[in-house]
Amino acid sequence: MIWQYAFVHNALLAGAIVAVVSGLVGPFVVMRHMSFAVHGVAELGFTGAAGALLVGLSPSVGLLAFSLAASAVMGALGEQARERDVAIGATLSFGLGLGVLFISLYSGYAQEAFALLFGTILGISTNDVVLAVVVGAVTIILLLLVHRPLRFASVDPEVAEARGISLGLMSMVFAATLAFAVVEAVQVVGVLLLLTLVITPAAAAQHLTSRPGRVMVISVAIALVSALGGIVLGLFIAWPVSFFVSAISFAAYLGARLVGASLRRTHATL
Repeated sequence: MIWQYAFVHNALLAGAIVAVVSGLVGPFVVMRHMSFAVHGVAELGFTGAAGALLVGLSPSVGLLAFSLAASAVMGALGEQARERDVAIGATLSFGLGLGVLFISLYSGYAQEAFALLFGTILGISTNDVVLAVVVGAVTIILLLLVHRPLRFASVDPEVAEARGISLGLMSMVFAATLAFAVVEAVQVVGVLLLLTLVITPAAAAQHLTSRPGRVMVISVAIALVSALGGIVLGLFIAWPVSFFVSAISFAAYLGARLVGASLRRTHATL
C-alpha cells in the first residue's frame, strides 16, 4: 500500500507542521491587513532561491534569507499600511524580474527553484522535514512570546502604544515570524498559492467567531484539513497537490461565509 512509503510519511508530517504554523500566523496577518505583504515576501523569497542557485547554494537558503530580508523591510515600515503596500508594489515586479534573470543566467538544472512556485510536498526528503520542524518550532516560540502584546497592537495600535507597547518592535518580531511561516507554507502550495494556507483559513475562521482564541483554533483546523486532505487526494489523483489544498481551503472559506451570515441573521432576529 502507498501508506508504507517514506515520501508519504514525510509529506503528511511536513504538511501537518506547515498547516499548524500557517493557521497560527494567519489570524495576525488578517488582523494587521498584511495579505499583500505575505504575497510579496513569498515572491521575493523566490528571487532569493534563484539567486542562491546562481552562486551555488541551496534554494532553501536563498528563500529563507530573502524572505527574512523582505519581512524586515516591511516590519520597519510599521503600521503605515499605505506606505507598506506602495513599497511592496514598487519592489515586487523588480524582484520577480531579478529572479527571472538569475534563472536565465544559471547554467544548471533549475527545476528545484521553479518547484518553489507550485510546491513540492510529495518530493521532500527527511532533511526537509527536519528543517520544517525547526522552522516551525521557531515560529511557534516567537508567537508564544509575543502573542498578547502583538494581538493588542494589531487590534488597537494607538491604545497599545499608549500602554507602553512598542509598535515598531511588534512589527519587527511579527515580520520575522511571517518570514518563517512563508518559508514553511511554500513547501506545500508554492509561492503562487501561498495565501491558500496563510490567509484563507484565518479569513474563514473570522466569519465563524470573533473570539481570538477560537479564531486561531478554527484557523489551524481548516489549515490542517486543507493541507492533509490535499496531500491525500494528490496521492490518488494525478493532479497537483496545491490545487487540492487551495480547493479545500476555498470551499471552507465559502462555507464559513454562509454559516457566518446565517448566524448573524439568527442573532439579529432574537
